[in-house]
Amino acid sequence: MKKLLEKFRARFSKRAKPVESEPRSAVDEPVTTPREKKKTDRFSFVSWMLTLVLVAGLLGSTLYYKSTLPPVIVTLPAATTQEAAGGEFQPSVPSVGGEGSGLSSIFRALQLKTKIPERPRYESVIYRVSRGDAMLRIAESYGVKTESILYVNLQLEDNPHNLKPGMELTIPPVDGLYYEWKDGDTFETVADKFDAEADEIIAFPGNDIDLTNPTVEPGRQVMIPGGSRELRNWAADLQTAARGANTGTGGTNATNSCGGGPVASGFGWPAGSTVISGNGYGPGHLGIDIQADEGDPVYAAGTGIVTMAQGGWNYGYGNVIQIDHGNGYVTVYAHLSVINVSLCTSVGQGAVIGAAGNTGNSFGAHLHFEVRLGGSNINPYQIVQ
Repeated sequence: MKKLLEKFRARFSKRAKPVESEPRSAVDEPVTTPREKKKTDRFSFVSWMLTLVLVAGLLGSTLYYKSTLPPVIVTLPAATTQEAAGGEFQPSVPSVGGEGSGLSSIFRALQLKTKIPERPRYESVIYRVSRGDAMLRIAESYGVKTESILYVNLQLEDNPHNLKPGMELTIPPVDGLYYEWKDGDTFETVADKFDAEADEIIAFPGNDIDLTNPTVEPGRQVMIPGGSRELRNWAADLQTAARGANTGTGGTNATNSCGGGPVASGFGWPAGSTVISGNGYGPGHLGIDIQADEGDPVYAAGTGIVTMAQGGWNYGYGNVIQIDHGNGYVTVYAHLSVINVSLCTSVGQGAVIGAAGNTGNSFGAHLHFEVRLGGSNINPYQIVQ
């Protein structure tokens, strides 16, 4: 047994000697250098693993935080009364988060329309009249009064009914009038002449006056802000020419050209529509223009006697009817297409006296309606309901 063990140990302890062989030439087989095995970059691997762990941690924290917040309820307001009336709707803006949420925000009021402030205008502009234009609408679109347009545009002869399609109007930058400076004028004398303020003339930027030495060369056009002048009273011309100065000026109608008539106890609307379609009452327009189509009936505003029923031009009034109501009031109905009454005809309130039209100095059918008290025009809205 001992011999067998030694034999087994000797057998496995022997090492085989390398077999020597002849060297091969480079021609027979190329000598190649075995590539070294690439070592694993442990630093890069660890860095990526740490990055993934950090991202996963942040994401989990965010989701957990949001899950703990109370729900946000946004209530949209219903349409306001202003919106229902056609005004601009200003919705309220809800806050974000609730009490204890840790979130709070200050919101700026939300506006559905961007409001661009209008820059003041210091120069006049030219406006070309179109068919259907009215003095009141033109004045409102430029932010001035109708009388200011009449002051500046002498071709209108102080009559808003002289508007004609194609006419070019000068629209002043502010209410007032232009004045050609004359030799010897001072700011004080010019201001007194047009019921204005001297300081406003000097300070108006459009006049380009040197404030350190305020002077104006003769012949120069100067804007008089807030200035005014007397306008021609076309109603007085019609009154004098058509029916005499005494008509409608007394307490009873006994002084009119017909020798008397019924007395009105109240007044009503003279047309089927109550919409103002053109010019309202004011300086330069001594009545109101009521919307009416060609041929629409025109009613007597009150009981009285007809002191004028005349066709033709009539100072731009066209076919016109005038009624003396015997109580100091006189009413005028102009631009008619048809006249159904004659001079000295007695009429009751609401009687059809004619039809609306487009005669005289007018373009576009409507009813021009005036009210006079004691010979002077007043706003029809003072008596007509």
